[in-house]
Amino acid sequence: MDTLVKELNQYLSDLAVFYRKLQNYHWNVKGSDFFVVHEKLEEYYNKINDQIDEVAEHILTLNAQPLGTLKDYLDTTTIAEAKDEKICSAEIYKNIVKDFETLLERVKQIKEEAEKEKEYGTSSLVDEYILDYSKILWMLNQSL
Repeated sequence: MDTLVKELNQYLSDLAVFYRKLQNYHWNVKGSDFFVVHEKLEEYYNKINDQIDEVAEHILTLNAQPLGTLKDYLDTTTIAEAKDEKICSAEIYKNIVKDFETLLERVKQIKEEAEKEKEYGTSSLVDEYILDYSKILWMLNQSL
């Protein structure tokens, strides 16, 4: 179970940093497609925020402690932060495709570990994320 909890906390860290990154892009997007991209980024960060809560609470149901500090997240994440600067949608999309791919691979690893440990609640939880990230990636790649 230690391996699974470690992977879940890694995922939680990635989600927390990605949430802030999406919000940063939401504030700093520029270009003629501003309104569309601004709204889409808000949709994404709201989805990620819900996932942060679900994952943290799930870790608690496993009688483990979710990471909860920004320092912990930054020390653990594999997602790069966004800079505080104006950025065009093409660059945003390119960056978040990479991040959604990272999240997709992470939840697949968690699923494999959960199945190995017969922790079917965790396995079931990440099924939805696998579907969500796959669809988001398909849609983002259509816009690049």
